[in-house]
Order: sequence, then C-alpha cells, then structure tokens
Amino acid sequence: MRIDRRGLLTGLGAGALAAPAVAAPKQAVAVAFLHGVASGDPHSDSVVLWTRVTPGTDVSGAIPVAWRVMDGERVVASGTAEASPERDFTVKVIAGGLRAGVEYRYDFRVGDVVSPTGRVRTLPSGATADVVLGVASCQLYPGGLFNAWEAMAAEPRLDAVIHLGDYIYEYGARENDYGGATGVQLSRLHQPPREILTLEDYRLRHAQYKSDPDLQAAHARAAFICVWDDHEVSNDAWMQGAENHQPETEGDFAAKKATALRAYYEWMPIREPAGGLSLEHVNRSFEFGDLATLAMVETRLLNRAKPLDYEIDMPVVDGRPDVEAFRRTLAAPERDLLGEPQRDWLKGVLTASKSAGKPWQVLGNQIVMARVNGPDITRIASDAQIEGLISGLPEAVQPGIRQVIQLYRLGVPFSLDSWDGYPAGRERLYAAFAEAEVQPIVLAGDSHAYWVNELKDSAGARRAVEFGTSAISSPSVGDAVAPLPLGPLLSANNDEVVFCDQSAKGYLLLTLTPERAEAKLQSVSTILAKPFETRTVATFAVTRDETGISAPQRA
Repeated sequence: MRIDRRGLLTGLGAGALAAPAVAAPKQAVAVAFLHGVASGDPHSDSVVLWTRVTPGTDVSGAIPVAWRVMDGERVVASGTAEASPERDFTVKVIAGGLRAGVEYRYDFRVGDVVSPTGRVRTLPSGATADVVLGVASCQLYPGGLFNAWEAMAAEPRLDAVIHLGDYIYEYGARENDYGGATGVQLSRLHQPPREILTLEDYRLRHAQYKSDPDLQAAHARAAFICVWDDHEVSNDAWMQGAENHQPETEGDFAAKKATALRAYYEWMPIREPAGGLSLEHVNRSFEFGDLATLAMVETRLLNRAKPLDYEIDMPVVDGRPDVEAFRRTLAAPERDLLGEPQRDWLKGVLTASKSAGKPWQVLGNQIVMARVNGPDITRIASDAQIEGLISGLPEAVQPGIRQVIQLYRLGVPFSLDSWDGYPAGRERLYAAFAEAEVQPIVLAGDSHAYWVNELKDSAGARRAVEFGTSAISSPSVGDAVAPLPLGPLLSANNDEVVFCDQSAKGYLLLTLTPERAEAKLQSVSTILAKPFETRTVATFAVTRDETGISAPQRA
C-alpha cells in the first residue's frame, strides 16, 4: 500500500553596471507589493530578482516596474520590466554585472510605491574560506505556522537557501484534507478552498503561500536555489501521472503538469531552462568559488518510473505476501529516477568539480537516498499496544497501517516513494559517483524528518553521506504514530541510518570550509503559536578524509 504522508519568462532585464536608478512612470492607479521580494539562482556576476505587483481594480494591461541593485548607497544595476496579466503581474529579471561574493540590496518601484528591500549575496569566485547554506523543504500552509522561516531569516550568516521542494501543496481546505484540522485550528486554510487544477488555481495557491510574512522574510534575507518535488504539481507525481491525479475527472496529466510548472516559473525566483529545453529540465549547478559545487537534480517529472504500491503490487501466495517476488519487481533495471541524460550531466558536473580541486560536491536531491527498511515494531510493543496505537488513527487508514506493520516484519522498504523504490537507478547513480571519484554530500527533503545517513552501494562501499532536512510545517509519519519512537527505531535497525528524528520541525544549516562540512539540525519549539524558541537538535560533521560522519553533538 502507499503510506500517504500528505494524504515562461518574458521581460528579462540586464542591468548596466553603475547605471542610474530608473524610475517607472507615475501610476494613476493604486498598486501594492503584497507578496514581498525574492532573489534566486545566484551566480558570481548575476542573480534573479523577483516580485509581484498587485494591481488596482482599474488596471487591465501591463504595469512598468523599475528595479535597482545597490551596494551600500550606490546603485550598481537597474532597469525596467513589465508586470503583465499574462504572467499574473509577476516580475522576474536577471540583474547582471555584479561582483562576486558581495552582499547587495535591491528593490522595485511602481511610481511612488516602493517594494520591501531584499538582500542577496552573489556566489564567491576564487579562494573561498567558508559558505553557510540553509536547507529546507515541505511547507504545508494549513499544517502550521512558518516559524522555521522566521528563525532562518534571523540566522547571523546565511549565504543562500536551498529549497528541496514541496513549496506549495495542492490539497483542498476541508478539515479532513491533509493538514486541514490544524488549518481550522489556526484559521489557516488553503485558498482557493479546493484541490487546485487550473492555472488560476495554482497562481492563487502560490500567492497565498507568498503572502506569509515569515516566508517573505526568508526570501528577503537571502537568495533561494529551488527545485520542486511532487506537491508543486500533485502528490506522488511521476513522468506520466500522480497518485493524486484522476484523469477521468481531472483531465490529461501532461496538461496539468504544464499548467503547474507555468505557475511555478512565474512565481519563483528561478532561471528558465536553457537552450530550448522543456520546463521539466530544472537540473542545474552552482559554483561556490574553489570550495564547492552544488548540483540540483530533478527526480519527479523527467524520468521517474511509476512508483510501486504494496497494496497493488505485492503478490500474495496462499494468503501470504510474496516478498521475494516483490523484491524482484522492485529491482527491475528499468526502474529509474534520473534517466541517462541527467545522470551523464551530473557525472560531468561532479567530474569537473573534482578536477578543479574543489573539496566538496553537494547534491540537491528531493528524496531520501539511504536504504531504510521499515521498523518491526512488534519487537518493542505488544499486540494490545499496537492495536491501541492504530485505533487512535483515522479509521480510513487503519487497515493499511495494520498491513504495513506486518510487511515491515519481512524487511521491506520504509518508503517506496524514496530512492528505495528505485534501487537499480540508485546503483547507477552510485556508479557515477565512483567514476567521478567523489563522495558527495547528498541533501534530501520530502520525508518531513531529519536524517543523517552513510550511503553505501550494493557491495557495501561507501559512496556518499546524506543530510535530510525536516519539514517547515508538514506532518511526518512519526507525528502520526506518536508516541512510538520511530526515529530511534529506524536508526537502530538500519545500517546506513546514523540518526533520524521524526518529530522535530525546522531546517538544516550546512557550513562548508575547506576541511570540514558541518550540518546543524535547527528546530523550532512549536508551529502552532508565537513566540517560539529555536534549538539545535544535533550537529554532525564530515571531514575531507572521508572517514565518515562524526558522532552527534547534542544541544
């Protein structure tokens, strides 16, 4: 069964170095910048700047918008762009001619109306002593307050933010929709109040998320480097469909995907795919001086084979699940996530980084890569305790939970939506790591839990380390089965899992120096109220000698 944890660019401007500020024509109608400002995809000499102009009721055409980038009080780049109804009045420009490793300020203006001011740091070039990156994913608007974004925005050092997907969720606003009960409690329900399907729906949902002041603060604090996961389109998406897409009532999946990605590129501070590639080609790389290379990959819409489902795909013989037959199906060579073209691209990026002498290669990847079998909770709980736990869950999911508890006793993967659902593809990726002669740092989101993992190939050779970030606000499997100590159970019973926390919400702070990579797991005390406290769950480190992950330093 499936364990449902969650149930194009126009008007680019190129700034001229040291150009004077350009004022937009005076507007006779009222406008506002209700969705803040954002920057993204920084290079050493340029960056994407984004905002959205909320037009007055009398506006029917495009609105001229002035933008500028400042180094102190000096304007170093500026230009004009259009906020047009064809792009939902969003504005996205590339500010060029910037200096490497410099923090700039920027803003937008329509007549006398000025946007909030944002900060952005270009990527360093040459010798680089250190880099500090925030890593986040999975922000369910009705699931809780975005306190983690407020906390990240307050970090004393933040060079860029890596967002690993599930920036929005597609679900509706009923109390029994994913996160709906909390949304009712917080008066924080999805808009539009239905599952999103149309372009207008997706635009409104992005607008709702970017109306959150904590998310706006984070965007104004540092550049985001983003990739989608599944909920930007639909739950458990793959190349040709999704678990939460019903063609008979919701139409063609390819059309829905194109609609969702159009809204995504309108509303996100991200560069468009180059060279005439389709919108799905979101994979791209970033160079942090002589210190690190970051490669962002796409694992959902380009090459993901249809996910398997225990309820549908597990053979049953004489009333018992045939796990060996299922494992053979799972291990089929054609089951892949990246595909050969993207894997070859990635190997080239990693090889070039290694050849340039950079100590760190970082992989921005959506889903958990480690081998993780489900826990056999029958070893620590009696039948009565297990049944008491299950009876407290929603009635609709109880049969599936009973079934999966029995399956986990047989050593099957904890999640088929992760890389565990595509073991042949994972082995091909590990072979690419080996051929590039690198052991990268793999970042993961999606699971709504913290992970620290040692990644090994099928022969047991160490191929990478993995740091998984928890959710900003989305509930986890561990939340659903509390008080069961799911995280410790997973780490105690899986060789590759060094640490797992299935309950804390927050983000990861990754600090790279030439000799050491440190992952600090930052958690907020609550997502249900303000004020809140921020604490470090644990800190782990990796050194260049590739001896493995350090023991945790707990707060």
